[in-house]
Amino acid sequence: MEDNELEEIRKRKEEELRRRILGKKETIIDVNEPDFQEKVIERSKETPVVVDFWAPWCQPCLFLSPTLEKLAKEYDGKFILAKINVDQNRFIAQRYGIMSIPSVKMFKKGEIVGEFLGAMPEPHVRGWLDKNLGN
Repeated sequence: MEDNELEEIRKRKEEELRRRILGKKETIIDVNEPDFQEKVIERSKETPVVVDFWAPWCQPCLFLSPTLEKLAKEYDGKFILAKINVDQNRFIAQRYGIMSIPSVKMFKKGEIVGEFLGAMPEPHVRGWLDKNLGN
C-alpha cells in the first residue's frame, strides 16, 4: 500500500471512532423555561434553531410534529428542532406572543428570522426551511 492509501484509511477510521465516541449531533431537543436561553438563544448563534410551540391536546400540533422531526433528521444538523410545550412553559409562550398553536419560529444568531402558524404539509415546511436556512 502507498502512503496516500494508508493516510486515507487512517482518516476514515479516526472519523468512525469520533462518531462512535461523540455520537451524532443532537437534532431534536425538548426545551423548557429554565434552559430556553441556553438551548435556543445561545445555540442559535452557532446553528439555526427551529422552535415548535405545541401542546399535547392540539391536533394540528400532533399532525405537524412528525413532519418537523422527520425533516430535522433529514437535514442532519443544518438546524436543531426545539420542542416546547406551551402548557408547561406559559411565560416563554407569552414572551414570544404565542396566541395559537402550532406556532413555529426559527432563531438565528439569537433572533427570530422566520415563523409560521398552523399545520402545513411537508413540501411547504421544507420550502419554509430552505428559504430561512438560506438553501
